[in-house]
Amino acid sequence: MKLQIDRELPVPLGLQVKGLIEYGIACGELSPGERLPSVRELAESLAVAPMTVALVYRGLREAGLIETSRGRGSFVAESGEPRRRPRTEIAEIQRRLDHLIDDAVAIGLTPADLTGMVQARLMQRRPRRPARTVVMLGLFRDATRAYAAAIQSRLPDGTAVQPLTMDELRGDESARRRAAEAELVVTFPNRQREASALLPDSRVMAIRFIPSEETRRALAGLDPLARLGIASRFADFLPIMKSGVQRFAPHVRQVAGAALGTPALDTVIDQSDVLVLSTGAESVLPRLRPGVRAIEYRHSPDPVDVDQQIVPLLSPEAEGIAEPQEAVP
Repeated sequence: MKLQIDRELPVPLGLQVKGLIEYGIACGELSPGERLPSVRELAESLAVAPMTVALVYRGLREAGLIETSRGRGSFVAESGEPRRRPRTEIAEIQRRLDHLIDDAVAIGLTPADLTGMVQARLMQRRPRRPARTVVMLGLFRDATRAYAAAIQSRLPDGTAVQPLTMDELRGDESARRRAAEAELVVTFPNRQREASALLPDSRVMAIRFIPSEETRRALAGLDPLARLGIASRFADFLPIMKSGVQRFAPHVRQVAGAALGTPALDTVIDQSDVLVLSTGAESVLPRLRPGVRAIEYRHSPDPVDVDQQIVPLLSPEAEGIAEPQEAVP
């Protein structure tokens, strides 16, 4: 992703840089492990003060979104991916299996005997889970329900995905208890640290979210002569939102944007034939002139992340092995 600020937007440059990286990670524009420009490189390419970039990078490191290694640079953090088993652990399991096979052969067991014994012990020691629950933790209720349904459609049978918002998690004890009892909590990369703090004993995973198919189709079908306005709930989301709108509607030439609560929004609304609003910015709808079309810039869970990160954790092969039971005398 090429980081580029938009000096036509009524958003401070430092906030634009922060939003481009933070939401670039959350929206799949920046991939885990991807190298970021150095402070000096990014400052020069954007024509901003190095201190501005340095402060943004420090904030993103503190939020756990990027990592910096001396001599190597800064990279997008990979905290949202499942832990990979070290090769040494796998090698040790293989060594112990070799000893087990040798012992079995020594007392005359056939391969079929040994395989049957291992499978039987696995079934006895596997925790029984009549139902499995995943919590989708989002920001806005309707959108979070849609995210949960999209994830649910790709998960194994017997898994339920419950939608919860951050506000519900902060203010509702029963919601926090439901989330704590879930097998997995899924959220945005830029909300993972906050969710982990609220649910210290839960497994919290971050996945990426990409513009939905409906959003992409709506933007691609716009009239080239339309005056397009953009309204964002969050000012730091505005730069990457505008970039995405222009990517899916490159044929539309007149594009202006503003964040909710800013004076510039009135001008954007008054001069637009079509208004694209971020999720959570529905409060602007009553202010639109008759005939002005509204399009929600809705995101959807990245199906690749769902398939590669969530599904393997919920498959039978991923279930933990129960602790050995005491023999009953």
